[in-house]
Amino acid sequence: MTAESTTSPREDRMPWAAMAGIIATVTVFAVAQGLTYPLLSFILERQETSPGLIGLSAAMTPLGFIVSAPLIPALVRRMGAARLAILCSVLAAATLAAIAWTQDVWAWMPLRFMLGFLANPLYVISETWLITIAPASRRGRIMGLYASIVSGGFAIGPLTLRLFGTEGWPPFLVGIAAFLLCGLIVLAVIPRLPDMPHEGEATSVGRFFALAPLLLLAVFAAAAFEQSLLAMLAVYGAAYGSPESRISALIACFILGNAALQIPLGRLAEGIGSARAMLLCCSLALLGCALLPLLFSSALIWPMVFVWGAVTFGIYTMALIQLGERFSGQQLIAGNAAFALVWGIGGFVGSPITGFAMQLMGHQGLPLSLGLLCGVLVVFLMAERRRA
Repeated sequence: MTAESTTSPREDRMPWAAMAGIIATVTVFAVAQGLTYPLLSFILERQETSPGLIGLSAAMTPLGFIVSAPLIPALVRRMGAARLAILCSVLAAATLAAIAWTQDVWAWMPLRFMLGFLANPLYVISETWLITIAPASRRGRIMGLYASIVSGGFAIGPLTLRLFGTEGWPPFLVGIAAFLLCGLIVLAVIPRLPDMPHEGEATSVGRFFALAPLLLLAVFAAAAFEQSLLAMLAVYGAAYGSPESRISALIACFILGNAALQIPLGRLAEGIGSARAMLLCCSLALLGCALLPLLFSSALIWPMVFVWGAVTFGIYTMALIQLGERFSGQQLIAGNAAFALVWGIGGFVGSPITGFAMQLMGHQGLPLSLGLLCGVLVVFLMAERRRA
């Protein structure tokens, strides 16, 4: 069912309390996830683990996204969205504690898979809640606000490594506390949360692929890009002799650029259309890939990475806006679950392929593989615009 373009009195009201609870919940969860990727990569790098194996280890989390995505609609119906979110938060905290306890790359494989499996329902639920209550006339700004604040949570994660280091239990305890706090926030705001939409024809995750293939390709590209960069920038920086503290700060700058600029990107989408805004984001992401080896050792890397972070995640923000514009009810839930599935596939495929590319071609395999990904998406988006 295609969403109507007209607005109603209900759509004109801004449910600020519900929005604040939804965004706060997923933001705190993002803090823990943002900490996990660079922390585990740094530990594996110190253990002299190969880049390919580091990438494969990082891919276990998006694999968890892939496996859990088709199950989410049924789990929501059976358990309720709020209860499922609380359960996932508590189990994620226990899983991160097990990761801290083991400190072994092979033991981390199933544990990182479980982190992805438990994180995915929370993102699907929160995005469905938010799209459901966002007035159509302000959807671009609201989804931009959501992306910005959640990205701020991801940025706080790597920044905590500068305060607590990358050795021992302290950084893990920060992540465990963040997971538990997420569950407490959901528990506190349950009365304010909207019901999951149930109107319209039931749609499976698989059927949704035929409804919006280009949107799903964009989600794939955004996921592969972000997961690869978060997992492999530590290896790329080591080739330049950069200290861990500088690489952590670059990762934080990348995510902070995302956090600072998603609202302007959302307003841009309202002005020129989300499809044009997505093409602009993809083109700038491709330019960033070309500039990375030229600027990495200079001071110009900081503003470049700042803008790069904004436009690469902006691809996903534009896809979310288009999802809300085109779908509602059961198809909206299926679409969010399909987004999560494709995000998981992108991350699962992107990290190991980038890692092996770096083994074959050296550290410049990182910008080369990411640039190829962006270039393919640009071609498809331009072809779609010509057909339209």
